[in-house]
Amino acid sequence: MLNYIWLALVVLAVAIGGWNDRLNEVTAGAFDGAGTAVTIALGLIGVMALWLGVMRLAERAGLVQRIAAGLRPIMRRLFPDVPPEHPAMGSMLMNMAANMLGLGNAATPLGLRAMRDLETLNPRPGVASNAMCTFLAINTASVQLIPATAIALLAAAGSMRPTAIVGTALLATLCAATVAITSAKILEKLPFFRLRETRVQGGEVPAGRARQPGGSAGVSPSPQAPVAASDIFKMEELAPIARPGTWASAVLVLLGFFFIALFARMVFPGLFNLPANPNAATQSAFVRSVNALSILAIPFLLSFFPVYAATRGIKVFEEFVEGAKESFGVILKIIPFLVTMLVAISMFKGAGGIDLLARVLTPVLAPLHFPTDLLPLALMRPLSGSATLAILADIIHRLGPDNIVSLMAATIYGSTETTFYVAAVYFGSVGVKQTRHAIPAGLLGDLAGVIASVIVCRAVF
Repeated sequence: MLNYIWLALVVLAVAIGGWNDRLNEVTAGAFDGAGTAVTIALGLIGVMALWLGVMRLAERAGLVQRIAAGLRPIMRRLFPDVPPEHPAMGSMLMNMAANMLGLGNAATPLGLRAMRDLETLNPRPGVASNAMCTFLAINTASVQLIPATAIALLAAAGSMRPTAIVGTALLATLCAATVAITSAKILEKLPFFRLRETRVQGGEVPAGRARQPGGSAGVSPSPQAPVAASDIFKMEELAPIARPGTWASAVLVLLGFFFIALFARMVFPGLFNLPANPNAATQSAFVRSVNALSILAIPFLLSFFPVYAATRGIKVFEEFVEGAKESFGVILKIIPFLVTMLVAISMFKGAGGIDLLARVLTPVLAPLHFPTDLLPLALMRPLSGSATLAILADIIHRLGPDNIVSLMAATIYGSTETTFYVAAVYFGSVGVKQTRHAIPAGLLGDLAGVIASVIVCRAVF
């Protein structure tokens, strides 16, 4: 699927650019896309090292497995091919939680780690498994509690109620996530996308059968030696985890109480005789609670995981370094995929392809009362986050921050995702070239988010 999409973007960019006499812009777009891809990838190295180190500590201490076990019923329904105790379950849960809180700098490294964990179960290197496609669909339509960037743009433009889109974005993103997950589950059963059985030594191996992982670095051995799910974790001998003493439990409790106190102080400042924050004064307790969670989440994780690991006898510095070492190799694998995708997108944009699509679709969508000002934003959203942000800022500037179309645009931005970028980064990190139904499911989720945003905003505003 990605082969056809990429080829179509490149060919159409050249054709449209030639017709519009914009071949210089097409060429510039190709070089700009290549440079942007490398800049993005290199910028991820430090953040990637940080979160891979933290995840290493959580995994060694057994915390990831405990988190996954708590949500096992839901995760088993979403990912039936992934063993309940597999590290991928914990990595995916941490990624989803980061996305919900709007912690993009944490969500991407955790998602890349989850993809590498899922690759250890993939019997077909280079071909996306059902679990990978479902996970990507969840990421491209992830439920986000607070669309912080869109709210910041509305507030900067002088909106009377910049947080008014919190409820509309939440409803729209719930619709997008539901459609994306449902689409992934339906499409994986269609003949065009269905995984075919792989013949190995001794007979047939059903699709989705686990193969032996290549250790913590994610190096995949030959798929000709499949193993049972119960043997998956026998590759690497882990040091025995010490039982925490009374002092260790007390330290964890004190740390928990400290962050609970900080949370209460931010949500209910009046109880602590703190000066009122002008922005917080107009917010509901729910919005203040989610904002507090967004602010405290990363400091909590960065302190709790190392302390938890230390109380279980883990050498936190050494294990953190071991986890961080993996970041550079992951980023090097991402760069070619990211360059390939961003070059095609930048060429298509430079040729005027987005503007042409908007003009073609306007007569179709006008009778449906879909605002024409939203077309460029809706078409650009799956392709480029920075370009979509620029379009959103332009709409707010032209129409005003409290105009219903501006609120619709902000809701769309907060309830959809850059599907092609996410696919390039996540699949590129594990060398997957055949993405199967992941892109269609993600795009259907984006479409549902756009439609739901317009409907919900018309009903609310």
